[in-house]
Amino acid sequence: MLFPKTVNVVVIIASLFVPSIVWSQELTPFATSNQSPLVAIYGLPATMPATVLPDQATELTFRTDIASLSSRSSNGDERIELDGETYRLTLAARRGIGNDFEVGMEIPYVMHREGFLDNFIKNWHDFFGLPQGERDDQPEDRLLYDYRNNGTALSLDQEEGGFGDLRLTGGWQFWNSHDSHLALRTSLKLPTGDTDKLLGSGSTDLAIWLSAENLQRQGSVGLFGSIGLLLMTDGDVLDHQHRNVAGFGSLGSAWQAFDRVAFKIQIDGHTAMYEDSRLDELGASAQLVMGGTLELGDATSLDLGVSEDIIVDSAPDVVFHLALRTRF
Repeated sequence: MLFPKTVNVVVIIASLFVPSIVWSQELTPFATSNQSPLVAIYGLPATMPATVLPDQATELTFRTDIASLSSRSSNGDERIELDGETYRLTLAARRGIGNDFEVGMEIPYVMHREGFLDNFIKNWHDFFGLPQGERDDQPEDRLLYDYRNNGTALSLDQEEGGFGDLRLTGGWQFWNSHDSHLALRTSLKLPTGDTDKLLGSGSTDLAIWLSAENLQRQGSVGLFGSIGLLLMTDGDVLDHQHRNVAGFGSLGSAWQAFDRVAFKIQIDGHTAMYEDSRLDELGASAQLVMGGTLELGDATSLDLGVSEDIIVDSAPDVVFHLALRTRF
């Protein structure tokens, strides 16, 4: 299903013609990625800015992603049902070293829950006249992540939680001008999460990507994007179908509407993580993220965003994203 985004898109496009305001902080993308429980276990990185931190500067970010899923598909002997909520709490740290490099670490805590959002989302869809998809045919606030295919089986119907797969990150600023920036970024995901609880994949994954940014209208409008490659070793989750290579990317824009408020819109996508499947839940994905940034102080900001699946069922129906970021 699609989020009622038409008005929001018109506002963003119209904003490009509003007189500019000089931006006091970076216009950075949402640090988001596909939060499907069968995708987020792999090393798909969150979108990151095209500028690395200055030497000896440190940034701490606490991210919360609340994903609500409700999909059911089948094709011959293959069937899947994803009904529940997944919460991902991530503590991310980055530090600049030298003039053009940075290193970092991300520690996620993941919870699969029955949840509480089903009734709220149903009312939201009714209010805007949107289809309910599978929600009308499924019990409210249930947890069932289940997949079957010719003897291959995966099932989670009990609430689970724990630390996910640890990630190490790095960045190199190889182009930096007044209004455009390019950074080469990398992340290494280590298999520290419990695969039986869908907290990790059991694979070691390396992501390499380019992040780009261009500022316009005296820095009040930012355009950003990224493109990269994810290399994965064999894991323990649907190991006979899991691909070892995937591509990913993002494209977005931000506009400073007021002194401390910026609006942002972004598309994240990736190629299929699994093969031998004709189900959208295991195929290529694209998500639309909308929201903004609230500047809380000279070095602290808060991102608030809502994500919807553009390719229906390839990602959670709705993801609520919050990221509190501070530098020192």
